[in-house]
Amino acid sequence: MRIILFGPPGVGKGTQAKILSRELGIVHIASGDILRAAIANGTGLGKKAKTFMDRGELVPDDVVIGIIQERLKEADAGDGFILDGFPRTLPQAEALDKVFKKSGIKVDKVVSMEVDRDILLKRLTSRRVCRSCGAIFNLSVDKIEDSKCPKCGGELYQRDDDREETILRRFEVYINQTKPVKNFYALKKLLVEVDGIGEIRDVTKRLNAALRP
Repeated sequence: MRIILFGPPGVGKGTQAKILSRELGIVHIASGDILRAAIANGTGLGKKAKTFMDRGELVPDDVVIGIIQERLKEADAGDGFILDGFPRTLPQAEALDKVFKKSGIKVDKVVSMEVDRDILLKRLTSRRVCRSCGAIFNLSVDKIEDSKCPKCGGELYQRDDDREETILRRFEVYINQTKPVKNFYALKKLLVEVDGIGEIRDVTKRLNAALRP
């Protein structure tokens, strides 16, 4: 199968993409991972991307599309893939569609993991990271009552991008950007929406049900 998976920050799409990749026997292509790999490997497009990142600028869509196109040509993507984290905007979706048509790739499903904003806000603002060992915890799920890491005793802290005002901004950007993307794929009869809240295994079951022909 060839699947595009997207959802708001913190919904757990990376986790689900890895699970589905194993279960379906297809490669998981995370846009951030392949961008970093292209830079680490010093490919032509990787070097180009690095020049923008070194200046603190966003990597242009055409460069990211080019890196994704190169990744899709690799042998392990021939049997199918889960594309995670891209496209995020309508221009990206349109550009990716041209790549697929040029390469003869037919997408089977575009899955949008849906989540209630208030539930997601509570989940993310409860996240804490250990300064010493880097372990990540959720105060409500892991039942942590103090500011010490249960693993090593280090100090737990809240990352800036897990603060409420930051999360609300990220969520608003996501909604504004992806609404036209969802409409784009809905018109192509490819879009399915899946509830992304609940235990990991329950969300996986819903995703598998949505992916059935």
